[in-house]
Amino acid sequence: MADNPNCDLKSLSPLQLFERVTEQGEKVRALKAGKAPKDEIDAAVRMLLSLKLSYKTTTGQDYQAGLPPKDLLLINNGTTKEEDEDFVDPWTVQTSNAKGVDYDKLIVRFGSSKIDTDLINRIERAIGQKPHRFLRRGIFFSHRDMDQILDAYENKKSFYLYTGRGPSSQALHVGHLIPFIFTKWLQEVFDVPLVIQLTDDEKYLWKDLTTEKAYEYAKENAKDIIACGFDVNKTFIFSDLDYLGTSPGFYKNIVKVQKHVTFNQVKGIFGFTDSDCIGKISFPAIQAAPSFSSSFPQIFNGKENIQCLIPCAIDQDPYFRMTRDVAPRIGQPKPALLHSVFFPALQGAQTKMSASDPNSSIFLTDTPKQIKTKINKHAFSGGRDTIEEHRKYGGNCDVDVSFMYLTFFLEDDDRLEQLKQAYTSGELLTGELKKVLIETLQPLIAAHQERRKQVTDEMVKQFMTPRKLAFEF
Repeated sequence: MADNPNCDLKSLSPLQLFERVTEQGEKVRALKAGKAPKDEIDAAVRMLLSLKLSYKTTTGQDYQAGLPPKDLLLINNGTTKEEDEDFVDPWTVQTSNAKGVDYDKLIVRFGSSKIDTDLINRIERAIGQKPHRFLRRGIFFSHRDMDQILDAYENKKSFYLYTGRGPSSQALHVGHLIPFIFTKWLQEVFDVPLVIQLTDDEKYLWKDLTTEKAYEYAKENAKDIIACGFDVNKTFIFSDLDYLGTSPGFYKNIVKVQKHVTFNQVKGIFGFTDSDCIGKISFPAIQAAPSFSSSFPQIFNGKENIQCLIPCAIDQDPYFRMTRDVAPRIGQPKPALLHSVFFPALQGAQTKMSASDPNSSIFLTDTPKQIKTKINKHAFSGGRDTIEEHRKYGGNCDVDVSFMYLTFFLEDDDRLEQLKQAYTSGELLTGELKKVLIETLQPLIAAHQERRKQVTDEMVKQFMTPRKLAFEF
């Protein structure tokens, strides 16, 4: 049976086969590393080769570590036309569907797990309080190994949080706040350390920026992040251009990841071409390294076995699929992930917001008047063409950007449900719904601006200085 696994593989999906090959590969590596008997290793290798053959027969593709199978019928919006397919990678998000990306299909494509009611209830039991609205409303909708994080927490074992920001502009928009609002909540309810990576090196490689300008943006973005209310005693914010040169542990992990990922793999995962600079090709290892506690010896006292939880938007998942594939091979625990949906552009959910298009988003530097004008002028409406039609047929909350924004920022569940019913029935008009959003965002952004004014260069320096945090490891 061990040498002939094909009898029970025909019923498996391509993704399940992919996972079986990955698991068997890890088993072979573990046997070799543990100097197991030769016949045991040979049997495990035969099983691996047989699984790879089954995978190729089923998918028509050779198995590539860290690169799950792509099934066109699963990832497009119900048709086989390529132009209707959702396209998601770390730099581009596109869909032809006015409702936005089909996240259920994205879960299948990426091979993650849905955050279901059972998991949300388990989080509530673990922390002893109501889960964050982002969990209640499916804004964080997918995960990898969150159950393991909860196992550790319930057994009094620590973990740490890692998230990041690519500083491509001086001002952040409201969509950039989503991971930080949620990460701050996670840090408070679980009481764990947090590291925040500012990938100024990435922005230098991808954008028309000098290293000096990228680093300047990193420090400015750090002020907005600090203004979210993070505790300096529990949080380390670092710039890659700055920290990498001072941390041998961080660089060692980068090199270990680089050794175990081939050029073919990064081409397959990230779409790099032969004409991309080698900096881009090697960058994924830099984003992977903070997933390992040994990259921060000053925080974790040199310990290598502290698991990491990464809250991020789903477009960052390719980096961490690669990281999770490499982790066992370099003796590190796999990072766990929590994935959020994309924050839609004002013009509609077909794309995510862009920091380079001032009318696609509400910026954290916008005045109350600018916020009002942008929402009234640019927020895509799910309402009808005339008031009479709207009263008769009602609006469509699934495509209405003002309602989408309220699901992110309006705390009161009952109020949100009332607005949904009133808009869907035609009782509430588009202008009235936009007014609710304006009155929600104006004070929120004004309060953020006030907190940011209090953030000094000295405070930024404190957060960005490598140091011990208020935890014992």
